[in-house]
Parts: sequence; C-alpha cells; structure tokens
Amino acid sequence: MFFDSWHGVLRVLVVGTLAYLALVAWLRLTGKRSVAKWNAFDLVVTVALGSTLASILLTKEVALLEGVVGMGLLIMLQYAISWTSVRAVWVRRAVKNVPTLLLWEGTPCHEAMRRQRVTEGELRAAVRSAGHASMEEVDAIVLETDGNFSVVSSGLGGSCSALADVEGVEIDAKRN
Repeated sequence: MFFDSWHGVLRVLVVGTLAYLALVAWLRLTGKRSVAKWNAFDLVVTVALGSTLASILLTKEVALLEGVVGMGLLIMLQYAISWTSVRAVWVRRAVKNVPTLLLWEGTPCHEAMRRQRVTEGELRAAVRSAGHASMEEVDAIVLETDGNFSVVSSGLGGSCSALADVEGVEIDAKRN
C-alpha cells in the first residue's frame, strides 16, 4: 500500500518529532558516556533504541508515552550497567571486552590476531595511520574494546604502563 491517509502521515510527523526530542532529552540526562565510543553491549542498546523509536513512529498501537517510557527504561538500564561496571569488577567483566595485544616490539601476536580476526595488513595500516614507516618502530598494537587499534611507541624505552590492563601483556616480565 502506497498511501493510507493524511492522518497517518501527520501522526508520523508529530509523534516522530516528539519521540526524537524525548530520545535526545534522555541521552542528555544520562551524560556524555551514553554517546561516547561504544562497545558491543552499547551497540545492542542502540539497536534496541532504534527499534523502539521505529515502533513509536510506525505502529499505531504503541502510544507516544509508552514508547518514551520504553526508551527511558533502556537508557536507564544502560546507565545503571555503566555506573555499576565502574564500581564492580565482575559487572565490568560481564559487559565489556578486554583490550588485546596484537603486536609486541615489532612482532605480531599471531594467536591473538587469529582469535580477534585481524590480519597483518590491518596491523600495517594501523602503524601507517599512526605515522610510522615500519613495524619495528612500534612497541605495541592493541585492539581496544571499541574495535579501534592503538599504536603504542614509547620511543624512549619507557615502561609501557598504559598496557597494564591489556590481555596478553605482562609488563613486569616484558619491560620495567
């Protein structure tokens, strides 16, 4: 069906605008971390929010207030999980990935690369984008929890203490 009624179009325009404004208000209430770089857990909540917004827009059986309460529930649950994960290690482990070491002192960590489905070409691209010409100039490449690569090079034989929480790194054994 191409067109049902002008009433349906007007409903989508009015309810869609109000639902969108409510979503923006909810996100502003929960702070910057709600829209920061996301991990897989955050992505699921984002998809659920999008689905809820679409239901409000396109389903006449879902009232605006019900949809706004649904979005608020999802956002507040996300906020509660984020707040708790900062304070409880077991919650953080349950909902967040751990950064993974993919290269150490110019040598790729092939097993970790296989587990994370990363190619050497992707490592070289990360090194280039960090402004380095060779892999040997780099102390480490880390696959971060949000899927980005961090290229670490101390240049001065530093301690690499920023790698302390990275899977596959044992700082004391590697470098002091």
